[in-house]
Amino acid sequence: MTNKIDCDAIVVGAGFAGLALIHHLKKTGISVKVLDKASEIGGTWAWNRYPGAATDSEGYYYCLTFSKEILQEWTWSERYPGWEETNRYLNFVADKCDMWPHIQLDTEVISAEFNKEDGLWIVKTKNDEELVCKYFISAMGMISQPVIPSFDGIENFNGPCFHSSRWPQEGLDYDGKKVAIVGCGASTVQMLPIMAQTAENVTVFQRTPNFVLPAMQKSMTPEWEKDIKDNYDEIIDKCRNHVFGMAFDSPVGRNAVDTPEDEREKIFEDNWNGSFRWVFETFDDLLVDPAANQMAADFIIKKMKEKINDPEIAEILTPKGYPLFAKRPPLDHGFYEAFNRENVHLVDIKDREPISKFTEKGINTIKNEYEFDIIILATGFQAYTGALEAFDIIGQSGKSIREKWELESKSIMGVCISDFPNLFTITGPQAPFANLPTSIEQNCLWISDCINKMEKEGHKICHPLLEAEEEWSAHVKEVHEQTLMNVGDKVNSWMMGANIENRKSRVLIYFGGAGVYYDRLRESVDNDFPELTFS
Repeated sequence: MTNKIDCDAIVVGAGFAGLALIHHLKKTGISVKVLDKASEIGGTWAWNRYPGAATDSEGYYYCLTFSKEILQEWTWSERYPGWEETNRYLNFVADKCDMWPHIQLDTEVISAEFNKEDGLWIVKTKNDEELVCKYFISAMGMISQPVIPSFDGIENFNGPCFHSSRWPQEGLDYDGKKVAIVGCGASTVQMLPIMAQTAENVTVFQRTPNFVLPAMQKSMTPEWEKDIKDNYDEIIDKCRNHVFGMAFDSPVGRNAVDTPEDEREKIFEDNWNGSFRWVFETFDDLLVDPAANQMAADFIIKKMKEKINDPEIAEILTPKGYPLFAKRPPLDHGFYEAFNRENVHLVDIKDREPISKFTEKGINTIKNEYEFDIIILATGFQAYTGALEAFDIIGQSGKSIREKWELESKSIMGVCISDFPNLFTITGPQAPFANLPTSIEQNCLWISDCINKMEKEGHKICHPLLEAEEEWSAHVKEVHEQTLMNVGDKVNSWMMGANIENRKSRVLIYFGGAGVYYDRLRESVDNDFPELTFS
């Protein structure tokens, strides 16, 4: 069997990663087609349209950096752009870089299979299209596949009931309505303050409380914008070398445990100015020393309790039994203050009132019956692996990625997977959890360098080595065990896949530092890709 190639590279996902791949792969001289099931580009920002949806990284470095011209031309309106503005930005990039001829929307991929006979990928879509390519690349994102919990009777509810990341594209009228939000992660932290303003009432069903840091949203000023654009090279360099890929300074050599209490509290207070900077620009030991972590946690809880009038509500919202960053902390845009409103209610479904079932009219707990007009499932995502397991991706052995990852989700640096030749992934499992555009661009550079080598040297197939995958996975696990994030499985953290029912938790994130990881990618390129064999 000899298949005719329709396109050298087929990419799934037209968000930040898909657009970055178009730019970098075009430079290798191959043909590229990006498929996306949405009706517009944007990836995460095409789907997450809930009220208050915004970035948790500051917009001026939550962006693609391959074009200095775009960095200078585009203006962000505020510190944390909302989904509409981020979508406008991505459209601006696609327009400016003439990317539209490479993008095919309203196209859902339902399977991809490696054909051993001719070394090509056969990609099938829901539109009955069959495409043949040499390289198959996932740009589907690490947080894109929603988790829908199996509540008894969930299908019986008469009103709208949907996951927050599948917000109705036509919008949702919740004014004067009784709204339930199930889950209390980043999406709820963002949407609650907005929805509470006009809904009749909003009831939040919380399982595990979070450490929530202040966002301190602010508008972009001409002076601030000029300072950013005059220093973009330095900003990009900071992101490239930071432990979480962000444009932060590090307080090298300053540890909380070695700092007198009054001085430590002053440093915490002086830096309480929004974003994750508070964690990374105060002390070096907050995420590695349990005592230092507890000092930070106590400060955050103290600040939270200052915002909430009802001590009982504050107690329910207080994180307990796990360290800061074992769960991903959201940023606050008025979340805690929303609980001071008479129309906002909180139900503890972990210890006090577990949900027993959904009904036609609403939600029943073991203690009460609640009636709602709308139920929003802000129940998180199958992070890192979900999109790659959502449809059949079949490797050379005939096994799917879903089957391969039944017990452990292993990869080589989050960019390729053994048994899947010529398959590349952007921010796959065991990549760092960092500012995503920074990681995306570093992954794209590695992938495009690999493909460029293959095209120039006449290689048809690259085989990711099993031993390289085992080595990287062992390294990721070893690093993870040295951090305070290794208890994430005990608090249902998506960062360990512990939010997935009937599935063993696993190490999904490289916590050795994003900058170190980016160096490892560069070393791989410089050493001629020792993790792969070429044929």
